[in-house]
Amino acid sequence: MASKLTHFDEASRARMVDVSGKAVTAREAAAEACVRMQEGTLDLALSGRANKGDVRAVAEIAGVMAAKRAAELIPMCHPLSLTHVQVVIEPDRTLPGLRIRALARTDGKTGVEMEALTAASVAALTIYDMLKSADRGMRIEGVQLVRKSGGASGDFERPA
Repeated sequence: MASKLTHFDEASRARMVDVSGKAVTAREAAAEACVRMQEGTLDLALSGRANKGDVRAVAEIAGVMAAKRAAELIPMCHPLSLTHVQVVIEPDRTLPGLRIRALARTDGKTGVEMEALTAASVAALTIYDMLKSADRGMRIEGVQLVRKSGGASGDFERPA
């Protein structure tokens, strides 16, 4: 199995994939996550009265910052020059909770899936951190790649 994975060499040792021969192309990835919480906790998050500040604004910034640091957190992830990162957090009363959407773009030799996933994950963790005093039972769920484009492996879109 290890010989079929790109991050392992012939001796099954971990390695960073050599992308030096790949063409530079436009690449984009979108990821999502959600944080389920009690109705009252969602109301607190939306009110702007949480003890640590504006939950959505801080979590969106944290997600952008995280995307820029993905290669420092994930051992075999290539450092990328990102051209765009956006994190949007919206309330969803049906959860109840907050839905996170992260988008990352680059012009490069490798994809930005890990940057988008890292952005969504850290935004969710930031929401938890900022609201944990009100609701320790919150759940981070559904961290997943929604779509990606560019590169030799082609496009991917998660079915609805």
